[in-house]
Amino acid sequence: MNVRRSAAALAVGITVTVSAATPVAAAGPSPSPSVAIPAGLYGTSDPTYDGVWRQSLALLAQDAVGVRPADSAVAWLAGQQCADGAFAAFRADPGKACDAKVVVDTNSTAAAVQALAALAGSHDARVARAVAWLKSVENPDGGWGYSPGGASDANSTGVVMDALGAAGVTVPNVRKDGKSPYDALRKLALPCDGGTDAGAFAYQPDKKGGLVANADATAAAVLGLAGQSLAGSRRDDAGAPADCARPDSGASGTTLSRNGARWLTRALAKDGHLTTALPGAEPQPDYGNTADAVVALSSLGLHDQAAKPLRWLETHAKAWAARGGPAAYAQLVFVATTAKGADVHDFGGQDLVSLLNATGPEVRAASDGNDGSSEVAWAVGGALLVVAAAGAVLFVRGRGRGRQQ
Repeated sequence: MNVRRSAAALAVGITVTVSAATPVAAAGPSPSPSVAIPAGLYGTSDPTYDGVWRQSLALLAQDAVGVRPADSAVAWLAGQQCADGAFAAFRADPGKACDAKVVVDTNSTAAAVQALAALAGSHDARVARAVAWLKSVENPDGGWGYSPGGASDANSTGVVMDALGAAGVTVPNVRKDGKSPYDALRKLALPCDGGTDAGAFAYQPDKKGGLVANADATAAAVLGLAGQSLAGSRRDDAGAPADCARPDSGASGTTLSRNGARWLTRALAKDGHLTTALPGAEPQPDYGNTADAVVALSSLGLHDQAAKPLRWLETHAKAWAARGGPAAYAQLVFVATTAKGADVHDFGGQDLVSLLNATGPEVRAASDGNDGSSEVAWAVGGALLVVAAAGAVLFVRGRGRGRQQ
């Protein structure tokens, strides 16, 4: 799981984040929610730290598979927005205006932007206000921190880039003091010096200014640099990432993203998954970051490199997803819709769409994907019904005329 979800993960007993945003899975049941679960919200765990995040991922995942969510689900997310455009992790009383006590953040705001932007124009004004707020809190180095004014980190910068792209903004043109998000991520990329972590991204520099490779930060940066949303997209096959190459100082993030993908490939090669551990604890699989890495690789067309972790997730992620609820199911939906050879309706024997839908209010409509196949089926079925009905009328009329002759 990402640093932007660390507080929420700690609250629900799924993951926690330590040191430089290194997340780990933790066993144990989720505690009872300390607040009532609002109507329209996905999931049953305490939403205090992740309500907007998990709702946004759920809606974004449903959009990726052609599901139309309940109006109440969309209204809940839209109602969480503050007047200035920002979102907090959760507001128990959205009818009350945001004040200084409401802690807004870039990650919740960026996730909400992506979900609302996917709703085909119905929330353009809200998206525009959120984008304006994100631009207003860009740091002088071109990046973003989790909190407004906080030091830039790769995770937050990546997810904000995802949001800006989803809203139709030309990301390289978003600058503060002449610096763009590419400049911020370039500073957080480990140099191509021949080391084992060359090309990876750090979450933030350590106290001495050093950079430590971080899988979550790398996956987030790769997606942001590739112009993808959190959901990613399935790309045509591409060749294996070349050796780590020194990025130029221009606006393009291609070299940086390929360098990061190369590092992710190496990190996943041995076991097919990423690992993490609490201090003093045994290393254990990191499901969320492995899922994010598969989406990042697949979105660059690196399907051969994503194949092993994809199969590992199909085999091992069932229990993790059940504990994680809507956000975890959404992450697996992103995996299944971006990775070559994956089936969102048969992912390790599970129908991810049905499982995700079951965590929230009843959806309005669903299809098998984004290709409109369901709509076509309904149209064809409707036409056949019309023809059948017309035939029945003619048949009855014919029989009537026969009796009259």
